[in-house]
Amino acid sequence: MLSPNVDTIAAIATAQGRGGIGVIRISGNNIEIVAQGILGKLPIARQATYCSFLDENGEVLDEGIALYFPTPHSYTGDNVLELQGHGGSVVLQMLLQRCLELGARLAQPGEFTRRAFLNNKLDLAQAESVADLINANTSTAARSAMRSLSGEFSTAIHGLVDELIYLRMLVEAMLDFPEEEGDIVDLKRRDTLLNDIQLKLQHILESAKQGSLLREGAQVVIAGQPNVGKSSLLNRLSGEEAALVSNIPGTTRDVIRQMIQIRGVPLHIIDTAGLRESQDEVENLGIARTHKTLHSADVILVLLDARQGLTIKDEAILAALPADTPRLLVFNKIDLMQDKTFSMGEKDVFLGVSAKTGEGLEKLRESLLKAMGWHDQEGGSFMARERHLQALMLAQTHLTHANMLTSAELFAEELRLAQQALSEITGKFTADDLLGDIFSRFCIGK
Repeated sequence: MLSPNVDTIAAIATAQGRGGIGVIRISGNNIEIVAQGILGKLPIARQATYCSFLDENGEVLDEGIALYFPTPHSYTGDNVLELQGHGGSVVLQMLLQRCLELGARLAQPGEFTRRAFLNNKLDLAQAESVADLINANTSTAARSAMRSLSGEFSTAIHGLVDELIYLRMLVEAMLDFPEEEGDIVDLKRRDTLLNDIQLKLQHILESAKQGSLLREGAQVVIAGQPNVGKSSLLNRLSGEEAALVSNIPGTTRDVIRQMIQIRGVPLHIIDTAGLRESQDEVENLGIARTHKTLHSADVILVLLDARQGLTIKDEAILAALPADTPRLLVFNKIDLMQDKTFSMGEKDVFLGVSAKTGEGLEKLRESLLKAMGWHDQEGGSFMARERHLQALMLAQTHLTHANMLTSAELFAEELRLAQQALSEITGKFTADDLLGDIFSRFCIGK
């Protein structure tokens, strides 16, 4: 039932610029007033109606299709009217202004989807996946977002929560009746159930990590001495001349970024200034930026000249790299060598490539995915955000603590905290300021 306090919002739901079709979306309790003012009538529910869109004087602004979805069978759960006209920016703005004159207000970013969440049409994880689907950079990311939007991620989380609730009921019963003869049996059952929950949680966390990688991508920083072929390798990986290539050392003086994808996983490849001592003030600024960029890298690709091998200067570069960041040692220019074999180090992976011919690049791509922690997930992955990962890891921590406790009261409390952490993912326990932050990142009209 639509609340009488639900105000009416309106926004352009299609992207900026000119197109064949443009859509105005209106949602709220005054849909009939807006429809009467623009269309002269309220369209038949869930039926496409060809109409003229009228201004305040009854003159035609545009012509197109009107669709009316009464509560609760709409995207937001409130009454919704969509006006599909021509996709010119001027005519859409005129039509939107007419909606505002009739009592609607301009929707805030993400407000339509926020209403869908508040009206229980979507849970929070599904609502976030709407934005992820729109912003997906690869087909793999889009499929992952669609899995979350269709409720697979939420279903998995709800399943875990249900099992936690059952386990909590068992533990609470044990606390209420501590002298029962079946206590030993119940303890074994308790531990078995907890172990099952932990295994399922670990599987969901691994899938979510893969989805987070699809959503955010990874920063791969190419570092090394001048003239080892960093810019050439960036160009070869991206398939275009993104960076200037020259035989003159120190040509690259600033950070150059290019996005690529490997098997649907987005990677932000970053070419940096060659690391060396220089008297050139501008080059030194570029080298300083290189060091700063290295500390934000997810993977560092250290490029070396295969003809020179691992030199003292290369070893100095390796020693200065962040110790906890995965790295690949890549020997470039193997097309100029007879012996192209490279051994595996204890810590670093050694690869040979030719940025000029493309030799060894496929193995490099696979090694980059492995270094990022990517692996093919059976059944696909869930699109996940950083807050989802934090909640899953927090739940995992509480379950681990529970497994180490002998006190039944503390065991029960850890289960409660784990359940609360998981429930934050779907929005059952969510602060209003978090909701504001999440939906403010949506586009207007969605």
